[in-house]
Amino acid sequence: MSDYKWCHGTNCHKSHTLDRVRGSKGSKVLRTRKIKQESDRSWYHPDQVFNYFCSQNCLMSFMRTHIQRIVALDPRNEPKETPINDPTKNEYGYISIKERVDTITD
Repeated sequence: MSDYKWCHGTNCHKSHTLDRVRGSKGSKVLRTRKIKQESDRSWYHPDQVFNYFCSQNCLMSFMRTHIQRIVALDPRNEPKETPINDPTKNEYGYISIKERVDTITD
């Protein structure tokens, strides 16, 4: 069964494209796009960003409008770090960086 969600883009309903035009002659409107939710597909995942936005432009307009509220969900007051082994160079000059797996002892 497929459902639909409306695009969350803040300016989606203002884009001048033919697929957004709705209404009868004399009372036309530009409407936000519908996004098909295909839960019966094996590749579908409900947390993918494009289940909520019809295009990257709509995603970025939403981000620009709501960035302070988005960042407030998980504020970063200190840097995050991942422990690594010392970087090594191979014979071609490429640097290899591997995450260190620390064992926890009780």
